[in-house]
Amino acid sequence: MRRNYFKFGVLYAMIAAAAVTQGPYQVLKTAKVGGLGGFDYIFADDAGRRLYIPRGAVEGATPTPARVTVFDLDTLAPVGEIPNTRANGAAVDPKSGHGFSSSKPVAMWDTKTLALIKTIEVAEKCRPDGILADPFNQRIYVLSHPTMDATVIDAKNGAVLGTIDLGGAPEQAVTDGKGHVYVVIQDKANVAVINAKTMKVTAHYDFGDKGSRCNGLALDTKNHVLFAACGQSGIPAVTPPRPMMVILSAKDGKILTSLPLAGGSDGAVFNPATMEAFSSHGNGTMTIVKENSPTSFVVEQNLQTMAGAKTLTLDSKTNHILTMAAEYGPPPAASPAEGAPPQGKGGRPARGPMVPDSFSIIVVGK
Repeated sequence: MRRNYFKFGVLYAMIAAAAVTQGPYQVLKTAKVGGLGGFDYIFADDAGRRLYIPRGAVEGATPTPARVTVFDLDTLAPVGEIPNTRANGAAVDPKSGHGFSSSKPVAMWDTKTLALIKTIEVAEKCRPDGILADPFNQRIYVLSHPTMDATVIDAKNGAVLGTIDLGGAPEQAVTDGKGHVYVVIQDKANVAVINAKTMKVTAHYDFGDKGSRCNGLALDTKNHVLFAACGQSGIPAVTPPRPMMVILSAKDGKILTSLPLAGGSDGAVFNPATMEAFSSHGNGTMTIVKENSPTSFVVEQNLQTMAGAKTLTLDSKTNHILTMAAEYGPPPAASPAEGAPPQGKGGRPARGPMVPDSFSIIVVGK
C-alpha cells in the first residue's frame, strides 16, 4: 500500500509536469515570508495596497495563535496582523475602509490602522469559509459549507442583515457590481445566482456534469461570462480526476464550452485588462485561459508555480497574480497494522510538518 501511495504521488507530479506549457506568464518573484500555521485563501486589496493571508493556529511547545497576516502589496513586506482570528479568508469594502474575515466570530477592522472594530457573531452551526465584498450595496457575504448558506453583513456598521439559503455547499463567490452575486456550489455542480437587493437566490445554473466538484469561480463582468474551475468531471467522476473549466453565460447559464485544467482547482480569477481567466491548483500548476471573444476561449498556458499553491488573487493595478505555498517535511510513517500512511483532511494522505520559514508568496506576471 505504501508503494501505491508513492506511485500515485509520482504519477500526479508527472501529470503536472507534462501539463506545463510555454506562454507569456512566469513566476516573477517568490518571497519567503515565513510564519507557521495553515492557510487557505489569499486576498489582494488593490486599492489599499494590502495583501491579506489568514494563518491557522499551531499547538506545541511554542504555540502560534491564529491570525490574519497583512503585507504591503507592492513590496510584500509585513505590515501587521489581525490577532486571535481563526479565518479562512478576508475581504475589504474600500468605500467604508473596513476589512472582514471569514471566521467565527467574524472580525471587522479598520484597513488603515488594522485596529479591530468589532467581532460579529454568526449562527451556531455556521463554519465560515469563502468570503466576498460586494461594492453594489456594500455588503459582505460569508459562506458556510455545513449550513449551505451565506451570512450577509452590512460593511458600513457590521450588522448582520440575514442569511441566504444556497441549496448546497458554497465555495467561491463573485459579483458583477450591478446587483448580481454568483456562488459556485461544490456538491451540486451548479452556480447559485443571488439578487443582491432582495437577498434571494433567483436561479441555479447547472453544469450538466454531476460528477464535477468546482471550487473556483471567476467572472467577466463586461461580457457576462462565468468561469467555473472544477477539480474533477465525468458522470460518474472519472478516475484519475479530470479537472475542467466550465465556461457559461452569466445571463442564462448556457454552457459555452469546457476546457481542461492542469490540476484540481481551488480558486479562479478573471483579469478584464488582459481578458484572461486564471485557475490555481494544489499540484503546483496554474492554467491561464484566454477569452478571444465572448464565445471563443482557449487554454493559453499551463504554468509551473509551487506545490500547494491552490488559491490566488489578482492585483488589478499591476496585473499580477499572487498565490502562496509552503514546503513540508516527510509524511508520518505508516502504521504496521494498517499498512498505509495516515490520512489528512479530505481523505488525502497526511503530509509532514511545515518546514520553518518556508511559507512563500508567489507573484506571477508577464
